[in-house]
Amino acid sequence: MTPDLQLAVELAEQAGRLTLDYFRRKSLQVFTKRDASPVTEADRNAEELIRAAISSKHPGDGVLGEEFDERPSTSGRRWIIDPIDGTKAFIHGVPLYGVMIALEVEGLLQLGVINFPALGDLYHAERGCGAFHNASPISVSSIASAADATILFTEKEYLLDRSSTHPVDQLRNSGGLVRGWGDCYGHMLVASGRAEVSVDKIMSPWDCAALIPIVTEAGGLSFDYLGNTTITGQGLVSANRALGEKLLLDIKQERTPA
Repeated sequence: MTPDLQLAVELAEQAGRLTLDYFRRKSLQVFTKRDASPVTEADRNAEELIRAAISSKHPGDGVLGEEFDERPSTSGRRWIIDPIDGTKAFIHGVPLYGVMIALEVEGLLQLGVINFPALGDLYHAERGCGAFHNASPISVSSIASAADATILFTEKEYLLDRSSTHPVDQLRNSGGLVRGWGDCYGHMLVASGRAEVSVDKIMSPWDCAALIPIVTEAGGLSFDYLGNTTITGQGLVSANRALGEKLLLDIKQERTPA
């Protein structure tokens, strides 16, 4: 484990312990942000903890987080943080929330760490080194048929939006099992071979950054609704390789004028 990955794991664990101090607390303070999404004192305090440690260890590194303004990089390195991915789940006492930390070096995602403190689960991956769950190697499944696949989603719009010919949207009808185990938890089910596709139609960079290295190092694919692997695209889809390659081909064909 490289020093950067070790730091990310340690900070994800520290921030996770902090969030557990607030988890299922009846007096939890919840605020509404300008985009109408909720944020808690736990989100803010966890991000402050991570930011302070990175600033102390790597003062030239940039930091992009969900709750505070971006700090520009002077080193070509940027840490991307989501202190609690799944804030609504956290507020409702559901343990499927994660602390997410990623490192981007010269524009390329180098590593991702996701800690599920209420579950005792930690996932990590570094470019070229494989993906791990609690230190054990993980890989995506080999299921190649949508009819045999488990399809996961986060936003209710995935089911309620009007009829769509988009290949990812078609899975809501053709998938063998369609379930709303969403946010970062759903994508880690894909990475560890327990589901085949996870769909988020609305994503921000901090929602994507830690997911992509883990899914790809586990042998899967992560891409947006246009078929691009990016943290600034239109949503995010994680899939095992068999179904992911088919989805990318179908997306390309749909976007190509007849």
